[in-house]
Amino acid sequence: MAVAATAGLAGILVAHATGGRSRLVSLGGSGPSATSPAGSGAKGGHHSNGGANPSTPGPGAHVSGSATGSVVQYGYGEISVKVTLSAGKIVNLAVARLATAESYSQSIAQQVIPMLRSEVLSAQSARISAISGATYTCEGYAMSVQSALDKLHVK
Repeated sequence: MAVAATAGLAGILVAHATGGRSRLVSLGGSGPSATSPAGSGAKGGHHSNGGANPSTPGPGAHVSGSATGSVVQYGYGEISVKVTLSAGKIVNLAVARLATAESYSQSIAQQVIPMLRSEVLSAQSARISAISGATYTCEGYAMSVQSALDKLHVK
């Protein structure tokens, strides 16, 4: 919890230091474990892709349908996102539930959610960037999107 609070405070400080301009901060994990499979950098290892063609679609590549992610409690309320896929591609996202503690949080969410939607559509993943000053909202949105993707059996 202290890490999340520190990250949120850092985001607010960055926003103030940059004259209020938004700055994106990564929500996805960082470091080798977040971007590559374990052991992928090992020389002479016994890891193999089994001769699979790298362009061969993985599990869930042809999934079509919709799922609503879990309701995620975040610092200032709760959020749930409905994700729609067509042939394995995220084609639409809609907020299924948004409840905020006060009107200021509602205002921030209304400004940030369209940006987050765009980020997910561009990344085709829940691994998106947070927006300074709205870290908790961004984390909740991403967690709900990932929950929906899990329900659709897509990573």
